[in-house]
Order: sequence, then structure tokens, then C-alpha cells
Amino acid sequence: MPELVIKYKNKKTLEALKDLSKYFGFSVVLPKKPAPKKNFTINGVTIIPGDSSIDVSELEIIFSGRNIEAKQLRKDAWQRVK
Repeated sequence: MPELVIKYKNKKTLEALKDLSKYFGFSVVLPKKPAPKKNFTINGVTIIPGDSSIDVSELEIIFSGRNIEAKQLRKDAWQRVK
């Protein structure tokens, strides 16, 4: 069976497609979200997935007015071993 991928921004579009599928004989299949990765290790360092429910807006006070540039911070913090 041929497949078509449709990307949409408005949730009402999905509802309209589901209603149309009843009359035109096609199916709407939503992709499954991959399970979040559990803790894993890279070079002996345990990586823990972040918690998206954390409010990081409180950190703004710490970094405001300190003239910190993201490019320089990445350069200083991520020194790679070759």
C-alpha cells in the first residue's frame, strides 16, 4: 500500500483528515514516539536524560549582565581529546 506523509501545524487539520478517511478509504496512522533513552555511559561518564519539566527561567539572573558569549563558552567547556 502506498504511503504519504503529511505535516501540519493546526490540530484541527488532523481531525479533518481523520473524518475524511472514513469516506475516502484511507487510514491515518500516527508515528510512535521513541521511548526516552535511559542512562548510558560515554567514556566512563554517565549521561542522564534531562527533565523537560524544569523551569530554567530562574537561571536568567545568574547569567544576565555577565557578558558571556555562547560561542566562547562552548569553546572553553568542550575541549575534545584527539
